[in-house]
Amino acid sequence: MAHLTLNVQVAGRVQGVWFRRFTQQKAEACGVTGWVRNLSDGRVEALLCGDEKNVRQVEAWMSQGPELSNVAECISTPVALSSYSEFSVLEDADTPEL
Repeated sequence: MAHLTLNVQVAGRVQGVWFRRFTQQKAEACGVTGWVRNLSDGRVEALLCGDEKNVRQVEAWMSQGPELSNVAECISTPVALSSYSEFSVLEDADTPEL
């Protein structure tokens, strides 16, 4: 299978609605690694790494979001392949390298 790493940025009502936790649960269920965090401008950002089909499933889920969210925009950008051992919810102050 082809591997893919995507940087996903989601705008709208996406903070304070369990978006990061639900993203983590979906990623773990799909075998996707990486991280998710809140950005200071109100968006949520994630790095999704894994088999392309699984990464695309999580990306599609993020474009919808959990029940209490309202996704206005979801922008995905392929980035250099990365490897993580798990999927993490980062604190807002954490600044991972892309």
